[in-house]
Amino acid sequence: MARKRKLDQAGTVVVLEHRSKILADNPLGDPHVRKLAVWLPREYDVGASGGLGRRFPTFYDLVGFTGSGLGHLNWKPFSENAVERAARLVREGRMGPVIIVFPDCFTALGGNQYVNSSAIGRYADYLLEELVPCVDREFRTLASREHRGCFGKSSGGYGAIIHGMKYAEHWGAVADHSGDAYFDFVYRSDWPNTLNQLALHRHPARKAGVQPAPPDPRLERRLRAGLDDGRVKRFLSAVWRKHKLSLAETHAIMNLCMAATYDPDPRAPLGFRIPFHMDTGELLERRWRRWLEHDPVLLVKRYAANLRKLNGIYIDCGWRDQYQIHFGCRQLSRALQAARIAHRYEEFDDDHSDIDYRMDVSLPFLYRALKP
Repeated sequence: MARKRKLDQAGTVVVLEHRSKILADNPLGDPHVRKLAVWLPREYDVGASGGLGRRFPTFYDLVGFTGSGLGHLNWKPFSENAVERAARLVREGRMGPVIIVFPDCFTALGGNQYVNSSAIGRYADYLLEELVPCVDREFRTLASREHRGCFGKSSGGYGAIIHGMKYAEHWGAVADHSGDAYFDFVYRSDWPNTLNQLALHRHPARKAGVQPAPPDPRLERRLRAGLDDGRVKRFLSAVWRKHKLSLAETHAIMNLCMAATYDPDPRAPLGFRIPFHMDTGELLERRWRRWLEHDPVLLVKRYAANLRKLNGIYIDCGWRDQYQIHFGCRQLSRALQAARIAHRYEEFDDDHSDIDYRMDVSLPFLYRALKP
């Protein structure tokens, strides 16, 4: 395991090269050797001679779709990166020193939702069975759930709240910034655009004029089962060859990533199914039910006991979120309230983009919930 140390006034960034057994032979052929960045506060080296010294709570940063943990260490114009922000919050006395971990969970489909999927890989297991033990072994963490939390935005926010629901034995607190919720709003409205992108790769291509009716029965059976007729595979092959994706292509691959997350099927040609008829746009109810089984709004009752074990749940969202996630966050908060699950929910005047400044609220919240 290689180690690289980068010293900075904001603390120390350590970059490990982690070789994953869980991600080896993953369905997408993504790398199983990944860089794992860990930020150590300036206080980490105080009194640490001989391997002894103070131990610290640990935060795991789950980044959004198309992101990677190392991206949160980049220089930002007119702002701070994640470790600069955390260091400032410590200097200002708004939180105590912590260790922050930046996993790389990027995939050929643009990311994942930090869950296990037979079509993408076992990313929940990767985090919990490999990265958490690795960090606890290599660094002076307070190695218990009571002092370990995760936070994220968008897909990372979804990952944080889902991990709080499903894996409370590993986490003591979670923070969800604009995390995907209320799938009927956040996903369904964009699928027509995705279907139009996929139609560009339909074979044979459509021709103007009178359309054949009835359609080919074998093709119709496939489309009604949510199976790829080849256009999804051709779309992915095309975008994987490109140096730059259009916004429409990015949204399309995002929806395909969600299909691979929420409705994986090893029997399907690409390992997952599509929730809409790719020619008519009809919602495939059976397939959509599989998606709704992963909607946080609908999972609160099922995982209420786990959620009550957490020492802190933080949720926020801008009320101008362009993906309409604020409606889902409101419903999620109300579902938590109805189940008498303590949490903090905030809204702010902004949209979905570039809201890292909200960490000024969530990171101190997590620290108070997880501090020794």
